[in-house]
Amino acid sequence: MQATVQGFFDEATNTVTYVVTEAEGSACAVIDSVLDFDYASGHTDTRSADQVIAFIQDKGLDLQWILETHVHADHLSAAPYIQERLGGKIGIGNQITVVQDTFGKIFNEGTRFQRDGSQFDQLFREGDSFHIGGLRGDVLHTPGHTPACLTYVIGDAAFVGDTLFMPDFGTARCDFPGGSAEVLFDSVQKIMALPDKTRIFVGHDYKAPGRDDFAWETTVGAQKALNVHVGAGKSREEFVAMRQGRDATLAMPRLIIPSLQVNMRAGQMPEPDDNGTSYLKVPVNRL
Repeated sequence: MQATVQGFFDEATNTVTYVVTEAEGSACAVIDSVLDFDYASGHTDTRSADQVIAFIQDKGLDLQWILETHVHADHLSAAPYIQERLGGKIGIGNQITVVQDTFGKIFNEGTRFQRDGSQFDQLFREGDSFHIGGLRGDVLHTPGHTPACLTYVIGDAAFVGDTLFMPDFGTARCDFPGGSAEVLFDSVQKIMALPDKTRIFVGHDYKAPGRDDFAWETTVGAQKALNVHVGAGKSREEFVAMRQGRDATLAMPRLIIPSLQVNMRAGQMPEPDDNGTSYLKVPVNRL
């Protein structure tokens, strides 16, 4: 069954949020929403999420799922805000518990921070399925960028998060805690095993050199033939050497500190202090 897909590109974080709708019906899901955040002031804003909400309301859609492909390190999730406005269940991979344990230690979270994934409504495992109305979604566990990364195969479309970018830009970095270039290569092969005509929707686009426009839709066939990191039959050894060498040159994402603390809580801010204000920590020399 074909999925109807509408992308919303946030140029501030190069993130694409998707509204996925059954072709005949009103049920929909939101994948990888964005809460706008100004790091200098600590202020949040909902303009990106409000665009998605307005689209869903204008089309008369019924929001059933708010899905995260992983715990993002480059933007804050707007999942709780969207859920409050429109309903729906918030879902992520069950390996979120590994991420929560890792970053719970890095940010020295106390015992009030639960590391069991209970902040989310649904924890998906490899092979799980779900429905958006009459449209079936299947879950692939595709770690490597993070331990909890998922690919959602919904109808004829695969939402790969950060695992793959557009063919001219390649693949995700693997140098965050819990990441692995070897594991990412294996995850990519799982995606490449889907039918060549499967539409792939990527989580970000950075407009590779020589390309004039942002883009976020491609196919499995195009990735297999053209992906600059893993296409055209590149070996596991070639990929791992390239990925590890490239990752060693990359700076941390601009919003990694607030993003991890919020997103491992399903988009909620840390519990307020006794003055009613939430605070985000900066761990010195830990990332």
